[in-house]
Amino acid sequence: MKHNFSNIFQDHLPISPWHELHLKGLPGINPLDRKDWILVDNVFDGQMAYADYLLSNKLNSVLLIDIYADDAARELLAHVLKALIGIKGYLINANTVKRPDSVIVKIDWNQALKTARSLVQQDLCIMLPIEDEYILVGAAMCFPASWTLSEKFMRPMTSIHEPVEEYSADLAKRVDRIFKLMRPDQDMWRANWLVYDDPDLHQPRKRHEVRPRIVSKEQWVRVERQSFCKLPNTQAIIFGIHTCVLPFLELTDIQKITLNAVTQ
Repeated sequence: MKHNFSNIFQDHLPISPWHELHLKGLPGINPLDRKDWILVDNVFDGQMAYADYLLSNKLNSVLLIDIYADDAARELLAHVLKALIGIKGYLINANTVKRPDSVIVKIDWNQALKTARSLVQQDLCIMLPIEDEYILVGAAMCFPASWTLSEKFMRPMTSIHEPVEEYSADLAKRVDRIFKLMRPDQDMWRANWLVYDDPDLHQPRKRHEVRPRIVSKEQWVRVERQSFCKLPNTQAIIFGIHTCVLPFLELTDIQKITLNAVTQ
C-alpha cells in the first residue's frame, strides 16, 4: 500500500522566529504555561497518520532509547496523559486513549516513549544529566529537520549542536546552566526556522549530507516550536518539537517581507 504524506501543512504560521524579537536572539528561550505544552492544530490528523506509519515501519530509525531512560520515559508518559485531560478531542481511559482523529492508542508502560509519541503531535526527546552534561538518552523523532537520530543518540548537547555555527561553546554553557537550574514548574520554549524546497516532514540527513534547495522550485517555510520541561522525579529534560510547514506564498505579507530580508 502506497502512502502519500507529502502535502501536510498548516493553514498559517503562528510564530515567525526570523523577526520576532523574543525568538530571534539565541537562545531565545521564553516561559511556557504547561497548559500550552501539547498543541493540536489543523494538521493533527495528517501528522499523526504519518507518525503512526513511521513508528510502525521505520521504528529503529525514528525511536531510540537507552535503558538508562526507562524511568524517565514512564514519567514522561504519565505527564502526557495528565496534560491530555484538558485538551478537546482526547478521551482517556484506564488502558487506552482516543485521539482527536478517533484513533485509539493502547497505553503501554513497557513502551512508554513510543506510546507518548503516538498520543501527541510533537516529537519527544529525553535528556538526562550524566557526568555534568545533558545527554540525549531517548527520542521519538519522526520529523527530523536534516539530522539523523542515530548520530545524536547518547551524545551531549555540545556534540549534538556541533554542526550549528551559532551554537558556540559559550552558548552551550548558558543552555546547560538553564537546564540545571530549571524547576519542574518552569517550562520554557523557543523556535527555529528553515526554508525548504520540499514540504516532507520526515527529512533525516547524515551529518555531512548537504540539504538540497533549488530556489526555482516552490519554497516552504518550516518552523519548529521547541518546548523544554523538567520532570520532577527523574530530573529529565523533555525536549518537544512541534513542526509547522507552510508554502511561502501562504505567509502573511509581513512574514514574507521579513523573511525575504533575512534570506537575501
